[in-house]
Amino acid sequence: MYVAVKGGEAAIQNAHRLLADRRRGDRNVPAITLEQIASQLSLAVDRVMSEGSLYDTGLAALAVKQARGDMIEAIFLLRAYRTTLPRFGYSRPVDTAAMLVERRVSATYKDLPGGQLLGPTFDYTHRLLDPELAEDAEPATPEARSEAEEAMPRVSDILADEGLIEEDGSLPEDREPGDITREPPEFPMERDQRLQALSRGDEGFLLALGYSTQRGYGRNHPFAGEIRIGEVEVEIDVPELDFPLTLGRIRVTECQMVNQFKGSKKVPPQFTRGYGLVFGQSERKAMAMSLCDRALRAGELDEDITAPAQDEEFVISHCDNVQATGFVEHLKLPHYVDFQAELGLVRQMRREYEEGQQDKATMAEAAE
Repeated sequence: MYVAVKGGEAAIQNAHRLLADRRRGDRNVPAITLEQIASQLSLAVDRVMSEGSLYDTGLAALAVKQARGDMIEAIFLLRAYRTTLPRFGYSRPVDTAAMLVERRVSATYKDLPGGQLLGPTFDYTHRLLDPELAEDAEPATPEARSEAEEAMPRVSDILADEGLIEEDGSLPEDREPGDITREPPEFPMERDQRLQALSRGDEGFLLALGYSTQRGYGRNHPFAGEIRIGEVEVEIDVPELDFPLTLGRIRVTECQMVNQFKGSKKVPPQFTRGYGLVFGQSERKAMAMSLCDRALRAGELDEDITAPAQDEEFVISHCDNVQATGFVEHLKLPHYVDFQAELGLVRQMRREYEEGQQDKATMAEAAE
C-alpha cells in the first residue's frame, strides 16, 4: 500500500460512510430489497451473473445493490466472491436441445418445427417512455400457450441434414475441456477456452467487435440461425451412482449464427457456425459472442486475419471487464514518484531544447 494512502485512512473510512449514505439515498423513500432487484431488474441481474461467472440471483442482486447499479463494479464484486467458494466437481454439459423454451426465434426460416415463440422481448416495442410505469400500474396478464408443445429441432440440425453446414465442433474423447479459471491463458487458445472467456466477457466490448465484423472488419456475413431462451437442467455425475443427479435448473440464452463460407481446397462451400451461450436472458450478449466466436475461427478456416475481431490475443486479452477496469482504474492511485521523474526529465529536455534554439539563433546572427 502506498504511504500516502496509509496516511489517508481516516479519509478513506469516511469515503466509505459517504458511499453507504449515497447508496441508501432519501430516507423517506423505502429501501429497495434484493427481491425487488432480482425480479424487477432481472436483466441487470442476469448480466452480472453471466459476466461474474456465478449463477446465483440473490448474490447478483446484492452485488447490484452494493454497487449502486454500476454493472462492472457489481460484476467485480460477484467475481471476487466466486473465488472464495470451494469447487466440488464439474457438471455435465447442459443439453440445450431439451431446453424448456420460453423464447425461440429464427431469422433464417419463417416456418419452423415447433414454431417461432416471441416470448418476453423489447423487439417490437416503440421505445417510448411509459408514464404508467411511474404510477406502478398493474400490467395485463399475458396469455399462455394452450396447444401441446412440439419438438423444436435446431435450425443448424435442419441444415446439417442436407449437408449444408459444417459439423458441430467436438473435442477428442481423451481431452478434458479447459478451465480458464484454473489455468492461465496461453495463446493460441482452443475454442472451448475461447468460448469460456467470451461468455464472461464485457457485453459492450463484444457488441462493438461483433458490429465491426458486419461492417467489413472481418469475413462475416451472419444470419441469426436461432436464438433460444429457457431453462436447462444441470446434472452432475456422482462416483457412487450409475446415473447423473439433477442439481436444478438455470435459465440460459443460446445463439447459433449461420455464416457464409466459400470453402477451401479441402472443404466444399458450406455454412459455418458462430456460437454464444450465457446465463440468464441476454440476447445481445449471446449474439455478440457468437459473432466474435465465428470471427476468431479465421485461422481454423484458413481465412486471412485482417481485423481486430479476428485477432485472438487482442479479443481475449481485452474482453474481460474486471481485468480491464483494474488496469484502467489503477491510474487513480498515487504515482507521485513516477510523475516527478517524468517532470524532471521534461524540464531537462525543455532546457536543452531552449539552449539549442539559442545556439541556432546565435549562429544565424554570426552568419549575417
